[in-house]
Amino acid sequence: MTPLPQTAVKVGDDEITVDAAVLAPRLGLTVEALKQHMGEGRVTSVSETGVDEDAGRARLTFRYGARIWRVVIEADGSLIEDPVPGAKGPRAADPFHLANLVKDGP
Repeated sequence: MTPLPQTAVKVGDDEITVDAAVLAPRLGLTVEALKQHMGEGRVTSVSETGVDEDAGRARLTFRYGARIWRVVIEADGSLIEDPVPGAKGPRAADPFHLANLVKDGP
């Protein structure tokens, strides 16, 4: 896992904001393309809240086509990039993984 600057993700009252300049290149996009694709629903995200031994932590997963980027927000607020298990770069290594069956964006 790779640490990120704490300014990359901001956590507020029931809201998490990710710096587009950090997210866009990790999905192979420009900031402008990221915003456009988010508006079109082509960039999706999932947030998970830790329980039990992971209480106080959260994980964010972003997807664009076959590209996936995850980040963990630790209880102390530090940010760690969390590679997708079995992935090579932004793609899953398993040839039968759904991400490999979906064509990248345009």
